[in-house]
Amino acid sequence: MKQKSKPASRQLRLLIDSEVVRQIRQHGRSSTKAEVCGVLIGHDRAGVVEVEACITGLNAEEAGAQVTFTQDTWEHIYKIKDKEYPEHRIVGWYHTHPGFGVFLSDHDTFIHNNFFSSPGQVAWVFDPHSDEEGCFGWVDGSIERLSQIAIVDGRGGEPARHRPHSHPRLATRRTTQTQNRRARSGRSCPAVRRRATVKLTYPKLAAAPELGALAILDAALSVAILALAAAWPELHTDRLPRDEPRAALDVIEHARDLGLAVRRYRRALAAAAARRDDEMPF
Repeated sequence: MKQKSKPASRQLRLLIDSEVVRQIRQHGRSSTKAEVCGVLIGHDRAGVVEVEACITGLNAEEAGAQVTFTQDTWEHIYKIKDKEYPEHRIVGWYHTHPGFGVFLSDHDTFIHNNFFSSPGQVAWVFDPHSDEEGCFGWVDGSIERLSQIAIVDGRGGEPARHRPHSHPRLATRRTTQTQNRRARSGRSCPAVRRRATVKLTYPKLAAAPELGALAILDAALSVAILALAAAWPELHTDRLPRDEPRAALDVIEHARDLGLAVRRYRRALAAAAARRDDEMPF
């Protein structure tokens, strides 16, 4: 009579939140020479382990080839769990193997046998050097690498939002923010008067060539004052060191004074050139 074949062992099915995976990787990459560890928080339901959070193993004894949960580590873990995850349970642990692959060493197996012996508890291993990762769980009393692992996006179902780098309302929003800062500071933007353009004719330039260079200098000063005035609201925030706003305000004042002097000198030269025009025969 033919004997009945033994039914195949059923492995655990692991569902792990993508945010948990990100946190494990981030923790592992923070220490590329020594192992780090933590515990997995979630639920175990009918052969399906759901990992929804993790808690880092602070104060663990970290070494290059092994890591150990100390008493201080467990106190920290249960303090966080009781406060933030009172309805969840510890469904496993994670640790890193920096540079030597994904497996469970004798020391890792000892930890799993003694601290995570429940059939619904797993061991996640991550190598921060190669980015290889895998998970191990209980199958008929022995520990095997799990083949059914699913990374779940806990934020799935949220409406898609388009967030471009630039937005047509960005300029309006910045203008409003600038006005609000200006109102809070109780200071207004310095008044910048539009300067009348003086047309220089050929006879004037022939009589006083320096007027051309003076006009260029005057225009450059006007641009500098306008630029500094536009940056005025930013000078009254905490974004700049203490001495820089004062220095920028001094530049504005000096530019104003120099602009006034240039205008007076320009008027004097223009008046002199006009007198010469009257005396010229053409």
